[in-house]
Amino acid sequence: MATSLLQALRPVIAAALWCVAQQAWAILPIESWQTASGAKVYFVANRSLPMLDISVDFPAGSAYDTRDKSGVAAMTHGLLRMGADGLAEDDIARRFADVGAVVGGRFDSDRAGLSLRTLSDVQRRGPALELFARILRAPEFPATVLDREKVRQIGALKEADLKPDTQAGRTFYRLLYREHPYALRSVGDVDTVGAITRADLVSFYQRHYVANRAVIAIMGDVSRAEAEAIAEQVTGGLQRATGAAPALPPVESLEGAITRLVAHPAAQSHILIGAPGIRRDDPDYFPLFVGNYILGGGGFVSRITEEVRQKRGLAYSAYSYFSPLQARGPFVIGMQTRRDQADEALAVVRKTLRDFVSNGPTAEELQAAKQNIVGGFPMRIDSNRKIHEYLSVIGFYGLPISYLEDFVGNVERVTVADIKSAFVRHVNPDQLVTVVVGADKDETLTTPVAR
Repeated sequence: MATSLLQALRPVIAAALWCVAQQAWAILPIESWQTASGAKVYFVANRSLPMLDISVDFPAGSAYDTRDKSGVAAMTHGLLRMGADGLAEDDIARRFADVGAVVGGRFDSDRAGLSLRTLSDVQRRGPALELFARILRAPEFPATVLDREKVRQIGALKEADLKPDTQAGRTFYRLLYREHPYALRSVGDVDTVGAITRADLVSFYQRHYVANRAVIAIMGDVSRAEAEAIAEQVTGGLQRATGAAPALPPVESLEGAITRLVAHPAAQSHILIGAPGIRRDDPDYFPLFVGNYILGGGGFVSRITEEVRQKRGLAYSAYSYFSPLQARGPFVIGMQTRRDQADEALAVVRKTLRDFVSNGPTAEELQAAKQNIVGGFPMRIDSNRKIHEYLSVIGFYGLPISYLEDFVGNVERVTVADIKSAFVRHVNPDQLVTVVVGADKDETLTTPVAR
């Protein structure tokens, strides 16, 4: 009886949550402009809390490293807060603590930057913003701190390299991206980190941390005029770059299937399967987003979990996701299973994927996915921090300023045919990288595409 009642109420609940989502968005319009130095600014005013969140991001992620200098981008980002404009790292930490502010950072393949959370009253935010601007404008990259961080990073890398999940990830991305910079380890390797010099950090900072390529996201209890002044303050002292922004090379498609078995004494096999996926601005984003929720992104309601865990008990967790980036980010299926079940689990996942690409989801699966995604939308924008993160993504990847406003509608418009055609275009079951760490021996199997 309870199950039947819940099923009957699902459309009503989904409609109510959709209304809540629309109301939450309606009071939070995004404003956008450029600073005098050319930085892009995205701003949402929210007077309900006396807080201010601000971040400044740059195209300075690990994809801008070179193979022999892998790790320079991450080390540059890491040392920004460890000495700047005559202040040692302890001075910086103490001054932020004195005004109750928290400074953080963001670093991935595409972008790098700093964030600040502070109380919005002028007495608190003033000193916090002044210190934040000094860090961005005049990092010193002290040689003694660099030496210490290199030792720490090398130790962490050596320890991580013993773990099967680390080995799986490193092998997977090297096979997936080959010569593309997305194949590089984000924090570098033992030999490249050991060779990093202070001059490397200074050079990387000067090339990539420039005002006219910065994206500023501001969220909180300030007016538009105050936000404009804050944006000018935090980036006004940065250098401006000349010429076009550095572009990442295109990601080439795989030329066939590659399976790499890696010997490891772990009790479980760590398995990754995937291929280059999509850019963040790809028009197929929403069909793939909704479709992947059905395939492997929806937890217990996804096909992969149903087939691998629920029906056969082959893995505790099995999942899939698209990770769109500036260039084609990865499409990934992952799971862990007992060594003696690895072949069976792989066969089940491959069949599930092939069936999904060939036939798409059912109408019932699509309707349930839409209800879950739309129903969960209010939780995507229920805090300053979450909205602030969306602002930075919208700005950095050049998404429509109405992205949040359009989100529910874009999900609702997805059809079964949209999902099927998008998966056919972007996921070829015959052109996948498969990595299994926890095999009995090292082995590489390749299957070229038939021509």
